[in-house]
Amino acid sequence: MVVFPNAKINIGLNIVKKLSNGYHSIESCFYPIPLTDALEAIESNTLSFASSGIEIPGNKTDNLCLKAYHLVKEGYDVPTVAIHLHKNIPIGAGLGGGSADGAFMIKLLNEKFNFGMSVVEMEKLAAKLGSDCPFFIKNEPVFVEGTGNLFSEINFSLQGKFLVVVMPEIHVSTAQAYAGVSPQKPASNLKKDLTTLGLSAFQSVVKNDFEKSVFGRFPALVEIKEALLKAGAIYASMSGSGSSIFGVFENKPEFSSEHSFQVFEL
Repeated sequence: MVVFPNAKINIGLNIVKKLSNGYHSIESCFYPIPLTDALEAIESNTLSFASSGIEIPGNKTDNLCLKAYHLVKEGYDVPTVAIHLHKNIPIGAGLGGGSADGAFMIKLLNEKFNFGMSVVEMEKLAAKLGSDCPFFIKNEPVFVEGTGNLFSEINFSLQGKFLVVVMPEIHVSTAQAYAGVSPQKPASNLKKDLTTLGLSAFQSVVKNDFEKSVFGRFPALVEIKEALLKAGAIYASMSGSGSSIFGVFENKPEFSSEHSFQVFEL
């Protein structure tokens, strides 16, 4: 069985405060986009994991797909499978690719072996993998609070718009990004802004707090954002803690870049 874990972008990202446990409280809108990996699992005599495409750093046993398998196995009689992940979503790009892979592994096993898990049950399992993993279970736009683990519905859509996602070969670690931010209460209500303001007003109001520190380290990202706006983007921003930069367009843009990029109609 093959599934296609998709990426997400952040529409706005406020770092509200640092918590006593060392984590940070945030506000953002997670929005799914059609940039995907490919994940396959077939029954096998032994459990295995292999990957192709973009090289995945670290130990294979730490991959979220394997962790998801073991989580499901704690409550269900899951046969051993051979897992293959073709990695296409860049790593360290703020697009949530790893989280999507883990969440989609839960959904794949549930469907393939007819476990009958509810959405709520799958979300609870996904939460054990990481704060933003549950988002990819429903895979719909949500307003996010807490450490990225509290979701609420939001009436926000980019349907009919064109999206350019630029993915430079720059890796920004989450720890590195957080090290340069100063948490503060936002000047305006992000959820209200997203649902009441038009896209044309976003650029001056809807911010990503990571940009200040990350752009200081990687000036090339500033140039990419400026190029998107110059090409006619209604709104351009870094996604998550970077390094991907996206632009939202009313019409299919004529955009070129020395960096890898893709254009999607939403």
